[in-house]
Amino acid sequence: MDEFRSRGGKKAATVAIIANCFLTVFNIIVGLMSGSYALVSEGAHTLSDVATTIIAYAGFKIGQKPADEEHPIGHGRAEAISGLVIVLFLTMVAYEIITGAFNKILNPSLITIPDTLAALMAIFGIFTNYAISNYIIKIGEEINSPAIVADGKHQRTDIFSSIAVLVGVVVSNMGYPILDPIVGFVIGLLILKTAYEIGKENIDNIMGKIPSEDLIRRIEKIANKTPKVHNAHDIKVNYFGSYATVTLHIQLDGDMTVTESHEIAHQVQENIVKKIPMIKSATVHACPIGLEYNHNQEIDE
Repeated sequence: MDEFRSRGGKKAATVAIIANCFLTVFNIIVGLMSGSYALVSEGAHTLSDVATTIIAYAGFKIGQKPADEEHPIGHGRAEAISGLVIVLFLTMVAYEIITGAFNKILNPSLITIPDTLAALMAIFGIFTNYAISNYIIKIGEEINSPAIVADGKHQRTDIFSSIAVLVGVVVSNMGYPILDPIVGFVIGLLILKTAYEIGKENIDNIMGKIPSEDLIRRIEKIANKTPKVHNAHDIKVNYFGSYATVTLHIQLDGDMTVTESHEIAHQVQENIVKKIPMIKSATVHACPIGLEYNHNQEIDE
């Protein structure tokens, strides 16, 4: 599994870096040649994609490191931390693009009308970014990597910004050149929106928000199917991005010996880890059937 994740992460990073280096060079060159500030802005955006892909892959690789004495549950949250670094980077890029657009809007003499070459580059960017973003997100979901998925979602914003560039070029040539820097401004806002979404997702990850209620139901079902187990409850998932740990309570016959309840608890743990790949470890607490108490207590009374 670890080898599969490692290959997938490396493949996604390699494709993203090569494709974005190509798009960065062509967006900036064509933007300068055609007089499109929006396309130059898009070139700066794709350049940021290269940096964020490197950051995402670094977080992914650190998250792959095995547990050690100082990190007994592993390094999985490194992926979420790299996602927050991407947010900071995106915010800085958005600021530069937005301030540049404002400068041109306030000083219309700086605006040039982009030619059709910019439109062709924008069309090429739409299709290229669509293919790249879908590919990266697909790999990220397959290997359950928040960092790679975040990078793919970042890449997806380039589709909308390329569409915005295309519209800006067309309308500018219809006699409204002011629209070109306005499109640059919109691109900046799109980047900020993406930064917010990525930030929220990764903060939720670090704060331990469960990935879905469905995961709780799956854990409950697997535990209850284990022979002699009744009413799995108080299920708590500690999410680490690419993997999770879980604690839960199960009810057993109160007349069982300690040895019997111990064996059943371990069987439940093995079943959960075996059937849900993202669960790295499970801890099961056995309760006698019929015993009721407040599970919010730190210590059972």
